[in-house]
Amino acid sequence: MIRTCSPRRRILAWAMAVALVPICAHAQSERTRVVWDVTRGVLLDPTTYAPATLAYTAQRLDWKSSQVFFEHGWLERNKLFTVSGRPNDVPVTYRAGVRVIRRNALSIFQASIVNNYAAGVGERLLLGRYPTRRKLWRGIGWAERIAFASYLSYVSSAEHWRQIKRNGRLVEQYGY
Repeated sequence: MIRTCSPRRRILAWAMAVALVPICAHAQSERTRVVWDVTRGVLLDPTTYAPATLAYTAQRLDWKSSQVFFEHGWLERNKLFTVSGRPNDVPVTYRAGVRVIRRNALSIFQASIVNNYAAGVGERLLLGRYPTRRKLWRGIGWAERIAFASYLSYVSSAEHWRQIKRNGRLVEQYGY
């Protein structure tokens, strides 16, 4: 899971970004086009959505496959899903767990948006400075976004996929 700043700081950061974009964009019509082109690129880029989608799916399936154990008195190891906030304790309700999963997926989505927006702005700056290297900057931009999305997807979902397999084996072993 990715650690993020508090919700208030996130809201403040987004508010500042939204407030500054029109000021920067109003300075020149070229900047307006760049801002909208980068924003459109981020919104249409599949690497923006893939990490959050994979993380959400993996966590949701892990949480769903763990429910049978909680019904038989097992404890939850992940402190995010316990009533006390400590590992190896009583799990939260199913709905509370889904809310935690949704919140985690949104923080991953936020990190992906920020990365792709920064990559788009960097790519635009390099294209402005070195316009003859267009293919190079586009290729490097794609490689960076794909590498970041792959890494973020792996870090946020790999352990959950392994846990789903473990849960399946334990269900068979204990006959639940």
